[in-house]
Amino acid sequence: MESKHTETSLVIITGMSGAGKTVAIQSFEDLGYYCVDNLPPALLPKFLELMRDSRNNIRKVALVMDLRGREFFDSLFEALDVLGKEDWLEEHILFLDAKDEKLVSRYKETRRAHPLDVGGLPLNGIRQEREILDQLRGRAQRIIDTTSLKPKELRDKIVQKYTEEKQEIFSVHMVSFGFKYGLPIDADLVFDVRFLPNPHYVPTLQPLTGLNKDVSSYVFKWSETQVFNEKVLDLLQFMLPQYKKEGKSQLVVAIGCTGGQHRSVALSEFFANELSSAYITHVTHRDIDKRKGH
Repeated sequence: MESKHTETSLVIITGMSGAGKTVAIQSFEDLGYYCVDNLPPALLPKFLELMRDSRNNIRKVALVMDLRGREFFDSLFEALDVLGKEDWLEEHILFLDAKDEKLVSRYKETRRAHPLDVGGLPLNGIRQEREILDQLRGRAQRIIDTTSLKPKELRDKIVQKYTEEKQEIFSVHMVSFGFKYGLPIDADLVFDVRFLPNPHYVPTLQPLTGLNKDVSSYVFKWSETQVFNEKVLDLLQFMLPQYKKEGKSQLVVAIGCTGGQHRSVALSEFFANELSSAYITHVTHRDIDKRKGH
């Protein structure tokens, strides 16, 4: 039977320790790749079997292979030969490099020991590693020298080279929540709207949620809400381009009321709708179903 994985893309990220593989794998993750850090080369054939399984929808994969798994590294070339025989797979090797003096400087900044010369001088480990990786470097389809690149610049370069159809990867995630259940731990910005009139005290609205038109109309009819919406929207429209420029891939904006049922839900929907013309937006109502009896 013909394989369904005719468009599967595999990027193997490798190169010198300290050259930026962590930043690289994070960048591919933001681009929608299924990422695995430090996969032993000996396990690559088994991983290919999982990728080829027609029951999954994995189409883009990025793997980091480096000398943290040096006991398996001798099998890498054999694994690469296996890749070349898979006609359903488009493989690509990205090799990250940097000048020796820059790598030494980075090791000193992080106070890490080189994996090939623990307890010794970083330069000794760097030279050993460069010798081991010399052949692999020549086999790479793309080499990026990170000597003069800051992490954000490396990220931008990877996004530029591997983005499909110039896709927009920055998104805004609105999260409504109730303070009585605790703050969302992954929130970047938190707005407290407990000062707004509460539909909970209106008997006909109490069992409903902010997704209901009557509840949202009640929340939005007050001048306090209108002023709040105007000021917060103005703030977000200023801040979001700055976060995007800084290299952030997603901003989580949490809006909290007492129980996470009425005000925060209505406002989260409002802001997501207002921002959707300029950004990819998502909405999660964390505590909407936690009220008693629901």
